[in-house]
Amino acid sequence: MEDIIICKTCLMPSSRPRVSFDKNSICNACNFQKKKNLIDWNSRRLEFEEICDRHRSKDGSYDCIVPWSGGKDSSSIAYKLKYEFKMNPLLTTFSPLMPTEIGSLNRQLLINKGFDNLYLRPNQKISKYLAKRFFIERGNPKVHWEAGINAFPVNIAVEKDIKLIFYAEHGESEYGGKIIDKESDKIRNLEEVLENQIGDDPINWVDDAVSIQDLIPYTYPNEKKTKDKKIKAYYFSYFFKWDVYKNYKYVKEKFGFKEKNSRISGTFQNYDSMDDVIDPLYYYMQYIKFGFGRALRDSSRLIQNGHLKREQGIEYVNKFDGEYPDDKLDEVLEYLGCSIIEFNENIDKHRNKEIWTLKGNEHKLSFKIK
Repeated sequence: MEDIIICKTCLMPSSRPRVSFDKNSICNACNFQKKKNLIDWNSRRLEFEEICDRHRSKDGSYDCIVPWSGGKDSSSIAYKLKYEFKMNPLLTTFSPLMPTEIGSLNRQLLINKGFDNLYLRPNQKISKYLAKRFFIERGNPKVHWEAGINAFPVNIAVEKDIKLIFYAEHGESEYGGKIIDKESDKIRNLEEVLENQIGDDPINWVDDAVSIQDLIPYTYPNEKKTKDKKIKAYYFSYFFKWDVYKNYKYVKEKFGFKEKNSRISGTFQNYDSMDDVIDPLYYYMQYIKFGFGRALRDSSRLIQNGHLKREQGIEYVNKFDGEYPDDKLDEVLEYLGCSIIEFNENIDKHRNKEIWTLKGNEHKLSFKIK
């Protein structure tokens, strides 16, 4: 592997998949943030209002879908659509693998404000099997969940003939990734979703324990169905300047969104991605495979939006990044059907030897965030 580049604006390393850097060692996510300062956001808002005007229900039926985890970002979108733009969104939720109490509480808080929610909890025998399989094979216990959160809202749109879907941010633009075409940050591209977010077709997961019928919740509708139904999916972040911290403050003000009483394992913050017990492992495996964990991810996003100094981010990364995922570890081991020995051996199996070196009995990253 070539020498690792560390972004001079945020903290993102070049070991992150699909990120790119300019000649000044600035990552494409930070350059995208600079471009946002040149956008006429008033014009973008008017464009958004025109889309809403064309689709707004006149008979009380659902006029759009919001794929909704119950977290700060999707909740801010749902609230704005209903109460600022007078839309009637249907919220669709594909269940976390291991739902947390605070995640469930935050979902209920928003539902109590006048929303309808379809919540899918897929067959847990199959989900647990796939979680263990993908943890072992790919170092990611949430591969099938990632497919499910993409498939479920689109399947519901097809089934209920709802023409409009609003997603949160275009992650490939906001956080650094591969841009397929010039409208990728505006209109959700099925090709991009399959390549960057799902990675393969669930039909490839069929084996002696999993049938094609078992995989229906994870399977995206074919493109012909979405075209025949004339379904359009947009990213909210194209029309409104995206800021994850402001989203948190917004939902806290509007309906009392709750954060944890203490920081989340692996990071310094207590309000983001807290709806799945297995998430500390999920982010830890990113650290093992790519050399950056949750604290670096969170720091970089806050730096990009002007809420955190780079120096403070470095302190957070050095203190919390790569923290071993021992929060509720017994529950995670039970869900995965793993012993602690098997668990740790599998983590080490996925350690990226191009960025890790073994010094004595301790693994060390080959680069330092500075």
